[in-house]
Amino acid sequence: MGLSLTTIPVFGKSIAYKNDFFSNRPLEKNRTYQSDAVEETISFIKSKIKNKELSWMFENCYPNTIDTTVDYEIINGKPDTFIITGDIDAMWLRDSTAQVWPYLPLVKKDVKIKNLIKGLINRQAKCVIRDPYANSFYKDLSKISAHNQDVPTPIAGVHEQKWEVDSLCYVIRLSYHYYKLTNDNSIFDETWIKSARIILDTFLTEQRKNGKSPYRFVRFGSAMVDAPLFSGTGRPFKPNGLICSMFRPSDDATMYPFLIPSNIFASISMKQLSEIFIGEDIDIHFSQRCLSLSKEIDSAIKKYAVKEHLDFGKIYAYEIDGFGNNLFMDDANVPSLMSLGYLDPTFLNDEIYLNTRKFLLSENNPYFLKGKSAEGQASPHTGKDKIWPMGIILRAMTSDNDSEITKCIQMLINTHAGTGFMHEAFDKDNPENYFRSWFAWANTLFGELIIKIYSERPHLLKKDFSA
Repeated sequence: MGLSLTTIPVFGKSIAYKNDFFSNRPLEKNRTYQSDAVEETISFIKSKIKNKELSWMFENCYPNTIDTTVDYEIINGKPDTFIITGDIDAMWLRDSTAQVWPYLPLVKKDVKIKNLIKGLINRQAKCVIRDPYANSFYKDLSKISAHNQDVPTPIAGVHEQKWEVDSLCYVIRLSYHYYKLTNDNSIFDETWIKSARIILDTFLTEQRKNGKSPYRFVRFGSAMVDAPLFSGTGRPFKPNGLICSMFRPSDDATMYPFLIPSNIFASISMKQLSEIFIGEDIDIHFSQRCLSLSKEIDSAIKKYAVKEHLDFGKIYAYEIDGFGNNLFMDDANVPSLMSLGYLDPTFLNDEIYLNTRKFLLSENNPYFLKGKSAEGQASPHTGKDKIWPMGIILRAMTSDNDSEITKCIQMLINTHAGTGFMHEAFDKDNPENYFRSWFAWANTLFGELIIKIYSERPHLLKKDFSA
């Protein structure tokens, strides 16, 4: 915050694509879900954006989840929503929550949005019960995984069984915030309560205080980040109250098992789960257990994850092992160290977070790249040369500096490669070299950014963004 931008280069104008900025949305008859409130939001926000290209990008991106990824129906009298991630025909617990998140503020304006999100809450609870260690699932619960050579073989209906702490946190995040906005406690049915108990039990198990876990994951192939070392069990660690996560939100294996952003997320989530169980008088003892775990994780973060950096003072490590080994980096995803201020705005005034943020935007961060097209967060998931639009978006969302936010918007305009959509990652020197043309989470997150800017800094949308 208050970051000086004097050393940030001015990147060149976007490539001149022939484009009259006609909508890239599917025809109305081909959209997977419809919402009057979403359409009204698109029209309203577009009217506040001066730059035609930015306005066009918002129109394409913001509705991308409901336009292209939703499978909604009523099952046993209850809404059920299955949301694919985009170009992969499976639903991630993390991505599905994040994909509908920008629509959550509309939940009281449009019953269709309310049912969409309520249906996703119902579906996620069933997924957790099926396999709490899985990160992604199929709609067809009898479908055999495309990764059926993994060890252990995923059970039917599971796409991939990569244990990621944040997957279960996202389930709680969606339920909690839907409930706080609507006061609709009907979501807390027998299935949901069972899934919540499984989440707590899984977190407690994965603290591995006895050094053991029933989980292991082996995948045969050449990508070293696709599975933990030592026959799928991960590197040695020393239990300290934190939860072991074998994978990051990017679906890459962790280097050290205590992934700090995900543990901070878990602490937040356990506090929220505690509030639900005591507020709805479901189970006071369970509520106390959740709160106790939240406090234990928070205490361990303060004791073991805050490290003294030679150049930046006290900052958060990205991963630790409990023996004193630390990894200083970040991964352009959520949760990440950068995104802590997005997940919980109290971090925006936290000195350690602010120091960490300065580190993340410096040459000391091995995954902060500067190229001809842009600068931003990278990820081992996409190699040494590719920047994630999601990282640029999160940088803007956690900034209080008009110049920095403007710079981020300009880079996003310059790097969509004429498509009008966000991608998973693009080459730092050539945005036309990108991964994933259909990545709904990044698209709707971009829409969320533009709405946030309108709400907090509407004057920025009046800029012409001519580089």
